[in-house]
Amino acid sequence: MLVVTLVLAAVGFGLLVIALMTGSVVWAWGCIAVCVVGAVLLLASALGGRSSAEGEWADPRSVGQAGTSGGRSGRRAPRRRPGDRNSSDR
Repeated sequence: MLVVTLVLAAVGFGLLVIALMTGSVVWAWGCIAVCVVGAVLLLASALGGRSSAEGEWADPRSVGQAGTSGGRSGRRAPRRRPGDRNSSDR
């Protein structure tokens, strides 16, 4: 949907240039209409993307439970750096 919004912005800019070159109000109103449609699409895309992103992370307890085997919770152990000591190293 972002591509459609960018295309509408380019068309609106073209209509604005035509309106300025010809001095016609019809082209200017066309520019305004195209830009309003593009703004509505951009707003709908942003609000739709936010709600789907929130839905993906709504329940963090479900992450790693589906499809795991061996009783693993899906969490990784922290990466050890050179020089780190473990309690069994002492």
